[in-house]
Amino acid sequence: MSKILITSALPYINGVPHLGHMIGCLLPSDVYARYMRMMGNEVLYICGTDEHGTASEVGALKEGLPVDKYCDKYHAIHAQACKDFNLSFDYFGRSSSPQNQEITYHIFEQLDKNGFVTEKTMKQIYSVDDKMFLADRYITGTCPYCGYDKARGDQCENCTKVLEPTDLINPHSTISGSSNLEVRETKHLFLNLPKIEPKLEEWLKTKEAFWPDIAYSIAKKWLKEGLQPRCITRDLKWGFPVNKAGYEDKVFYVWFDAPIGYIGITKQWADEKPDERSWQEWWLNADDVRYVEFMGKDNVPYHSITFPATMLGTGENWTKVDYLKGFSYLTFEGGKFSKSEHRGIFADDAINEFSADYWRYWLMANAPEASDSSFTIENFVNTINKDLNGVLGNFAQRVMKMTASKLGETIPEGGKLEPVDEEMIATIQTRVDNYFRFLNEMEFRKAVAELRAIWVEGNNYITKTEPWTIIKEDQTRAATILRLCLNLVRIYAILSAPLLPNTAQKIMGKFGLGMQDMPTLTNFSVKEQINALPSGHPFVVGEALFERITPERMIELQQKYGGQ
Repeated sequence: MSKILITSALPYINGVPHLGHMIGCLLPSDVYARYMRMMGNEVLYICGTDEHGTASEVGALKEGLPVDKYCDKYHAIHAQACKDFNLSFDYFGRSSSPQNQEITYHIFEQLDKNGFVTEKTMKQIYSVDDKMFLADRYITGTCPYCGYDKARGDQCENCTKVLEPTDLINPHSTISGSSNLEVRETKHLFLNLPKIEPKLEEWLKTKEAFWPDIAYSIAKKWLKEGLQPRCITRDLKWGFPVNKAGYEDKVFYVWFDAPIGYIGITKQWADEKPDERSWQEWWLNADDVRYVEFMGKDNVPYHSITFPATMLGTGENWTKVDYLKGFSYLTFEGGKFSKSEHRGIFADDAINEFSADYWRYWLMANAPEASDSSFTIENFVNTINKDLNGVLGNFAQRVMKMTASKLGETIPEGGKLEPVDEEMIATIQTRVDNYFRFLNEMEFRKAVAELRAIWVEGNNYITKTEPWTIIKEDQTRAATILRLCLNLVRIYAILSAPLLPNTAQKIMGKFGLGMQDMPTLTNFSVKEQINALPSGHPFVVGEALFERITPERMIELQQKYGGQ
């Protein structure tokens, strides 16, 4: 058994998560966490809301709420969305917690003591009309490198080049739209990345053979361009006040304390049961822990460069990421999700339309791993009807109905296996091995394709063996086929559990079993599991696992959510 620490990018508190947020890091991390648990590993899977920064202040102002109450409101919304999508976090915490403040202060003190914090007077954009210094992300303009006209003051989303707000051409405030901006001098603290760079580069070299290209190439691009000191304080009210004399009126930059939030949230989790849990055994001198992060590609630089550099600069043995799984973007009908323009499907609306497994399946089958993916309602409907309803659901319902009507609602006994049966078992075992390999490697699209192929093998087998015809002349042989098929239905529940937890639970329930009755996936043998349900074991046909989505419903969804 291994200790696996899994984190997902912390969703920013501002707004309601949409399908792009789910597939960009949250859902893949859950599938991996569920799989790792089923493989018998000790897993700690944590996440939480990222709550500091200007966006919280602006959002609270718009809604007429104190910032802390605004964050309370949206933390609950995010937590509910995660619950609705069956994300199995061991703890869903908050970056604004006292625990995170304590650890942030400690890490800053270590960096400062080791000479990796520098003071610098910088020029920062002040909005005269908004009467405030603007955080980087609240300044928009044209990128001086690629010409993208919606580049933010901290980074261009188009070319991923790291920017300073003063680099932008024709900048304006995204709060008010005002271009009445002034450059004013203000004193801040910086993380001296160039000084840490040699250690960072040495550490990063150890990841070249292991990280996916989307993560490693972005990190190398940063190093190749040369690291610059990174400002870690801001002129804001909302955030952790800086614990250094002369800077008490400033707060730490959200990108400094948010990644540390993984540790702070783990401490929140541990503090609830201090007699049973230790946050240090996962984060400090925890050489037996494998740490896996899931990120959208826009977050990769901070988790492959800035956060590891922060940890290295302390001189302490903090757990650093072993594998960083980066994702590209999910678009909606070729464009961006927009709640205000009623374009796109957001988490709360999604669950009101269909159960979580519908969304989980489509998103993981189309995960934007190597490049961006586009969600279209038509493709979603076709995929659900073809794969979930037509392959998995059809097989389970067909087998159960046939057995119940011909032989009764218990597992039939049948006879010995024939070559066609052995061939089916061997084929599925090969595919199961591939499926596990893809999940281990976090190649999710390939894993889902292999899982679907496993479902298809069951349909191929029953079509080839034709128990409905054989039963007229050889009831024992038909009983053998149906016994194998019913056990296959249970096997499908086990294999699908990381991806489709609700469906897996429904299938197990048809056999009077629960999720606790599932075996571990270690050394999973199809030949053994194909006989796990003995003859005489009862089952209930019950309702179909999935509903077919009609053309009329598809048009309704397109009109409702801005689809084409």
